[in-house]
Amino acid sequence: MTKSELIKTIAEKVDGVTQEKAKEVVGVVLDEITDALVSGDRVQFVGFGTFEVKERAAREGRNPQTGETMQIASSKNVKFKAGKELKDKVNA
Repeated sequence: MTKSELIKTIAEKVDGVTQEKAKEVVGVVLDEITDALVSGDRVQFVGFGTFEVKERAAREGRNPQTGETMQIASSKNVKFKAGKELKDKVNA
């Protein structure tokens, strides 16, 4: 499902909501999730799952073409852990 498909589905399923309004709501929700993650907060939707930023430490790696050792910088990555209800529905 793409963002535009989600917007269309919301507009179809919720009475009185146009695609423009659904697009605005989806945009605000995604912006708020992004802002919370940027500021270091966890975003948890009970039953659905949790988004969290994890830090990967700097480490030494190898260039697969040359075999040369190189330094890989530390980075932050967004992790998602599915909630129990989501896992149960997917596995049903």
